[in-house]
Amino acid sequence: MDASIEKEISRDQINNAFKWNLSDLFISIEDCKKHKKEIADQIEKLKRFKGTMARSEKKLYRALNFYMHIEKEFLRLYAYANMLSDQDTRESLPLSLKQEMAQMASDLGSAASFIEPEILSIHQKTFNQFFKKLPSLSIYRQYLDDIRRRKTHTLSDQEERVIAEAGRMSDTAHEIFNILSNADLPYPTITLSDGKDVLLNPTNFTLYRKSPVRQDRKLVFNSFFGTLNKFRRTFGTQLYGVLKKNIFYKNVRKYTSCLESALDRDKIPTEVYFKLIENVNNYVSTLLRYLELKKKLLNIEELHYYDIYPSLVKRVDLEYSFKEAEDTIKKSLRILGTDYITALDKAFSQNWIDVYPNSGKRSGAYMDGIAYDVHPYILMNFKGKYDDVSTLIHELGHAMHSYFSNKTQPFVNAHYPIFLAEVASTVNEALLIDYELKRTSTREDKISLLGNYLDGFRSTFFRQTQFAEYELKMHELTEKGEALTGDRFSEIYLDILKKYYGHNEGVTVIDDLYGIEWAYIPHFYYNFYVFQYSTAFAASQAIVQKLLQGEAGMVDKYIKFLSSGRSDYAIPTLKEVGIDMTSDEPFKLTMLRMNEIMDELENLYKT
Repeated sequence: MDASIEKEISRDQINNAFKWNLSDLFISIEDCKKHKKEIADQIEKLKRFKGTMARSEKKLYRALNFYMHIEKEFLRLYAYANMLSDQDTRESLPLSLKQEMAQMASDLGSAASFIEPEILSIHQKTFNQFFKKLPSLSIYRQYLDDIRRRKTHTLSDQEERVIAEAGRMSDTAHEIFNILSNADLPYPTITLSDGKDVLLNPTNFTLYRKSPVRQDRKLVFNSFFGTLNKFRRTFGTQLYGVLKKNIFYKNVRKYTSCLESALDRDKIPTEVYFKLIENVNNYVSTLLRYLELKKKLLNIEELHYYDIYPSLVKRVDLEYSFKEAEDTIKKSLRILGTDYITALDKAFSQNWIDVYPNSGKRSGAYMDGIAYDVHPYILMNFKGKYDDVSTLIHELGHAMHSYFSNKTQPFVNAHYPIFLAEVASTVNEALLIDYELKRTSTREDKISLLGNYLDGFRSTFFRQTQFAEYELKMHELTEKGEALTGDRFSEIYLDILKKYYGHNEGVTVIDDLYGIEWAYIPHFYYNFYVFQYSTAFAASQAIVQKLLQGEAGMVDKYIKFLSSGRSDYAIPTLKEVGIDMTSDEPFKLTMLRMNEIMDELENLYKT
């Protein structure tokens, strides 16, 4: 085991081989600030193009080139500032640089507010002639068509400028939620059955709700949700503020619903959202089968909601050095072909990954692929467990998606739609589990891996759809004019929670207190984001089954998918790889796989 895993240490004690190399972006903070000044000057110069873009194809082309250059360089600055701060969140200089970038983003949005209205002012006949006269303009075809399809939702130059300025305060409710949840809320200290005192903040709630000791789980749930419930009026006011914000943008941009407004950014038909909820509701019986299996394997007579999070089976703590993790990942993904593995080699050998925890480092993991001219970066806090390997292969899925898109597409089309973002990452996770299941020789390891896999189906496919259904319901009620309070939010959430977990069928007992769980979920501040976890999970399960079955041409189709960026809209991009999210097939394949896993797990328990 690598020494860096054993305990949290200062950053300068970690070998440079295990740190990302931010000098690929900028060699120093001073270099970054110098470049920031140059880009700030160019943002001012961008205003010179105002009123010129509709005059000729050449002027349109020059304006777009200039704007895209600024956008590309700004994202490079933004990535550097964020990652530098995340190395040690206690450092004030990187934090101030990060805050400066947030301000710069607002400045750029305001300065560029004239672009879309001017593009929309071009008559369609003239617009078509521009492309004939200047073929090089075609690089912007998808970008321009996307703007023009939203013409009825785009306002005048002055109105767009006002909306851009409103962006400075639009995240206030979310910011208050973060401060209240992470800093100011008086979380309780509880005493566990082993005598250990624990401050039950969100991080420790996530940890101790998995406790194998049932009385501890119940204490954790009741204490944590009891504290949230005392502040339900405040949480309710915050969340209602988000709903009102979304209705504001829906109204000013002339959409029929908040859902349509949110999904239209990536041209996702609302049908996809409704299809997800419809299918998952049709397959609730599969979730209930999982819950009955959980009750059986936990050996309890009555399953309560606080029994959901312990592993379905006893976890086997597989351990990996970082080198072993690298080898395992490459072997599990070799089905994706030589080009994919060659790109993975670059990630591991060229310091794309910041591997180990250090004092002050941001927790968790993420991938940042917005620096178009450089390469993706991955932040990890690797501690040598299977979950760390799973997290790393997940983030590498994102990194490969960004790498192939950035390599293949021009900057304007490189950043793939959010709807597609979780597909590549969850494909990797599924391939890892498949590889580990095939190579493991012990019954206990197989049971642990299968249990872990099933937990993913519940938490990603069903739970995120449950959230999506809740988010849709509270928006619909607000759009009808209902003022929602903390108590009303809990009532709505509790009804949906009981439906998914079979409360009325006697499968899971859901205490009324647990209706407050909505107050714990930050994703409800993200405006119809969570459904994409479920759709991506279903799409990835279908892709993996096609890959493992050796479907002809599937590897080439998948690499093309990773390379597509934003060159087309999300739904047709997925169709190119054989996945139609407007159909029932991805959901059927996902549930087929979940039932196969439960069959296999039950058979292992019989042997």
